[in-house]
Amino acid sequence: MRIINLKPTRRARVLLGVAPLLLLLLTYLIASASRHAINPADKILPTPQAMIAAMHSLVLVPDTMTGNLLFWSDTSASLWRLAVGLAISTVSALLFGLVLGLVPAARATLGPLVTIIAVIPPIALLPILFIVFGLGEAAKVALIVIGILPIMLRDIAAQVEGLPTEQLVKAQTLGANSWQLAIRVALPQAMPRLIHAVRLALGPALVFLISAEAIASDVGLGYRIFLVRRYLSMDIILPYVIWITLLAIAMDWALRQISERGFPWAHPAR
Repeated sequence: MRIINLKPTRRARVLLGVAPLLLLLLTYLIASASRHAINPADKILPTPQAMIAAMHSLVLVPDTMTGNLLFWSDTSASLWRLAVGLAISTVSALLFGLVLGLVPAARATLGPLVTIIAVIPPIALLPILFIVFGLGEAAKVALIVIGILPIMLRDIAAQVEGLPTEQLVKAQTLGANSWQLAIRVALPQAMPRLIHAVRLALGPALVFLISAEAIASDVGLGYRIFLVRRYLSMDIILPYVIWITLLAIAMDWALRQISERGFPWAHPAR
């Protein structure tokens, strides 16, 4: 039997997915133990006990200056910035994507501009954003929006533009106007793709968020990581990276569930 025809069962898929993670964890534990056997003060590969001890004060002990639990303050600040940036990008991508996909004149006028913006490295615009918006929340959110909106917009516009011509013709034959075509024909078919675009944008959005927080912020997951790096505090950096990864996985899973339950026709069973 050819390997491409081998389809693992659900249990086998779980085991195959967990195996690399366990192997990676085991490799880290062995490497950490080896380094600490040679140098008990090693900071590069902290032991799990060291990470738990370092995170205890951030998670459970209020800060003496602010009275806040720093870990949860960092998490809430970063999630708020990420949520606002994703919300603005999602709504804008949907609205303008429908327009560019359905209206040829709009596509001819704005398409080149969107393409140009999409190829500009967003990080290169960060100094400009700080100059224009200042060092507050607006610049950080703007970086997320500029970084992911053009890609999402082009994706939705291409999805709408690729709708079968027969559907649009039949709808117009039945008397549908441009607004009805957008709402009744294009929008339902664009929604699964929109959710998929948000899932793909999560990774880049987190990159832009961490970058902005590292340069100009006094709270946030990215701020904390770059604050403690000067002390080589890998016992804090690694848990923060793991936490960011878990948050991203949870958001991706939630978006997938929304898509599968809200639009089951877009997810044929394999």
